Amino acid sequence: MPSEGGDAGLMETNAFADRLAAVGATIEAELDALIGFAPRDGERARPKRLVEAMRYAILGGGKRLRPFLVVETARAFGVEGVGPRRVGAAIECLHGYSLIHDDLPAMDDDDLRRGRPTVHRAFDEATAILAGDALLTLAFEILAAPLTAADGGVRAALCAGLARASGLAGMVGGQMLDLAAERAPEPLERAAIAELQALKTGALLSFSVEAGGTIAGAPDSARPLLKRYGDALGAAFQIADDLLDAEGDAATLGKRVGNDAGRNKATFVAALGLAGARAQRDALVAEAIAAVDATGLGAAGATLRQAARFIATRRS
Repeated sequence: MPSEGGDAGLMETNAFADRLAAVGATIEAELDALIGFAPRDGERARPKRLVEAMRYAILGGGKRLRPFLVVETARAFGVEGVGPRRVGAAIECLHGYSLIHDDLPAMDDDDLRRGRPTVHRAFDEATAILAGDALLTLAFEILAAPLTAADGGVRAALCAGLARASGLAGMVGGQMLDLAAERAPEPLERAAIAELQALKTGALLSFSVEAGGTIAGAPDSARPLLKRYGDALGAAFQIADDLLDAEGDAATLGKRVGNDAGRNKATFVAALGLAGARAQRDALVAEAIAAVDATGLGAAGATLRQAARFIATRRS
């Protein structure tokens, strides 16, 4: 029979899973509306095949962790509704673009994503590139719209933050470092791996937390702590992803496994081994939880703490 503590832990896990699914459903509905076939005000036309590819890439899959972090960070500071949902949808559009482009033959050359053929396999390479481009630009259109936030300064901060997290000194820069690491004559040192992963994966996850604080008008005293939480969460997420690639199976993950080792990817699993990578992941999760504690949110930050624990225990 499970202990009372075990029962409480299971209840917390189930409640978190329910909340993650509920927020995911609201983001799915938001994306479905944003990427419809009918032209919107000010648009002349929406090419059908391009919309089909965008919808194929973005709808019906994924945990929506990044928009979840936006919504739950904003909720922790007392703000809910259309603004956080739209910010989350924008980040998910940008994330979707990155997955389409990462899967291309010139990048990771993957043919399976979320248990389905990747976009360039289901359509063609040119359509995949254009679908990614369209999702990328749509993300900023969403953030710039008054419906997202009445305050133009907030909208500008969100656009600038997403550009920084996703561009030269963020996700795109990290992808460049990743490609260079595959061709490096020697494995990267731990510091270089941490920098690569902080840019490629961590920056967008961290921004998701910061964006939730921005849209909610979180106090200045909380902003550095939210960044610390997001940075630790992003680093833990990537290590967990690397562990899943090393230990998981394609049926559960919905994508090819063992790809990191086969392509000489720079990961903490390669640098530290499985046990060392797990220890590093767990230390980062503890750091993230400590940052939430330091904000003084108390019970309002419970879901953010659970999100950090989820990172460490996810199986897909």
